Amino acid sequence: MRKFLYRIFLGVNILFALALGLSYLSVHIDPDTFAFPALFGLAYPYLLMVNIFFAISWAALLKYEALISVIVIAVGFTHFSNYLKLRKPSGDKTGTFEVHSYNVRLFNYFEGKKEADSEKRVMELLRNRQPDIICLQELYLVGDPRQKEKSFNAALGGGYSTHMKVINTGKNRYFGIITLSRLPIAGRGDIVHEKSSSLSIYTDVISGEDTIRIYNNHLQSFQLHRMESTFLDELTASSDDKEALGELLDISASLRKGFVRRASQAKKVKSHIDNSPFPVIVAGDFNDTPVSYSYRKIRRGLNDSFVSSGYGAGFTYRGNYPPNRIDYILYGEEFECRQFEIIKVRYSDHYPIAAFFRKKN
Repeated sequence: MRKFLYRIFLGVNILFALALGLSYLSVHIDPDTFAFPALFGLAYPYLLMVNIFFAISWAALLKYEALISVIVIAVGFTHFSNYLKLRKPSGDKTGTFEVHSYNVRLFNYFEGKKEADSEKRVMELLRNRQPDIICLQELYLVGDPRQKEKSFNAALGGGYSTHMKVINTGKNRYFGIITLSRLPIAGRGDIVHEKSSSLSIYTDVISGEDTIRIYNNHLQSFQLHRMESTFLDELTASSDDKEALGELLDISASLRKGFVRRASQAKKVKSHIDNSPFPVIVAGDFNDTPVSYSYRKIRRGLNDSFVSSGYGAGFTYRGNYPPNRIDYILYGEEFECRQFEIIKVRYSDHYPIAAFFRKKN
């Protein structure tokens, strides 16, 4: 019996070690070529925790099998710092400018009366903090968007210039993205993502004698909202294996579609960044984890403000799926990030994030 349990434990350990190894491949392989590793990249923090459990368990039993997980963890150890920072930075914010990014989830418009004051609470938070740059994603607007821009500025206490892009969803309702700046805006533009509600805009702001290009992105989501509310019930209630398999295949197809579209959008955004005439700060909801092709593509040549100046766990998503890190503020070598913060307020299914930058001399 003991030998049987040993083999089961060892076999499961090997499977999870292989899964963690596959997650490392997701940053190198374009999902359009082969999407399978991307699924494991999405689960990286949880695969890591399972392998840590196996390593500790084997070590407690004084078994060499602990090396199975230890070696796999060590191979991808650089990914660990993208999720957890154990060393607290100095936090000197003297002479910095503050950048915020926040996916506001349509201001919880469809979440019922309990969440009806989400927009007010978001604006109060931002008004109290008065960041220099605000990047908001997943806006939901009813009425004239130009009037809404003015009302946002008023709610923040005035003094902000705006750059907003919206998609008309019908009946005078709009889905969009906005960048608000206390610094003067010298230029505005957008990056078009065909056949998608994903949005990317760039805003050139003047800081002293410098021009800085701010990118605000909301990349392709998995769009599993319908399935997340029905699949588990159907899976547990149904005795029809074919029906359950069909649901799983539908989810798999949606995930692959999300990975492929997001990778394509990431390439387009990265190409635009590489051709920017100005130093860049790249913010937004990438809808992908640090162990992903899309994140690696956009980050190449840039720094991650959480990695350089964050502290603790980096999870920014707190919705119906397991927590993960999908919101970012990246920056070019012309800047130094003095502090990064995840603001733990529950006004959306994301947490707002903030980074404090200083221009290098």
